[in-house]
Amino acid sequence: MSERLITAIDERGDVYPVGKLEAHRRALPHLAISVFVFRGGQTLLQRRAPGKYHSPGQWANACCSHPDWQEAIATCAARRLREEMGLELPLTPAAVMDYRAEVGGGLVENERVHFFAADWPTPAPTVAPDPEEVDAYRWVDVTTLREEVAMNPDAFTPWLRIYLARAGETGIERLRASV
Repeated sequence: MSERLITAIDERGDVYPVGKLEAHRRALPHLAISVFVFRGGQTLLQRRAPGKYHSPGQWANACCSHPDWQEAIATCAARRLREEMGLELPLTPAAVMDYRAEVGGGLVENERVHFFAADWPTPAPTVAPDPEEVDAYRWVDVTTLREEVAMNPDAFTPWLRIYLARAGETGIERLRASV
């Protein structure tokens, strides 16, 4: 089976296909999506499954992934939220951020991440995580999340820590306000 191709970005800003693992091994800039789901003052977190090739067992926001080569970013966000968490929710594009983070095992996330936000609907859908992707999930108050990350940073993915450090609580509030 060939390696999954994702969308990398060269120094001119042009995109090209690259293997997902190769992008992480070589720290190549690449596209990513990150979905935050809000329920009042809470956000949905997932704990990455133990079998993930990086950052296993760490808490992250509702969904993070990479668009397949030539896949629309919004299409990827909806697809991965459905595949990882079993959720089909209206998503609102919210922001774009570049970041770089070592994620262990010589792998690096060097991403241009497109954020999407979703509001938890009524009636509430059932969260049905894929056990290959997600070990557990929980709802957490945004203020509590910041406190937990400060007390136990290694329990959270590097990217979630970066999102919180860069955007702060007000940035998360802006994401929530976008839906």
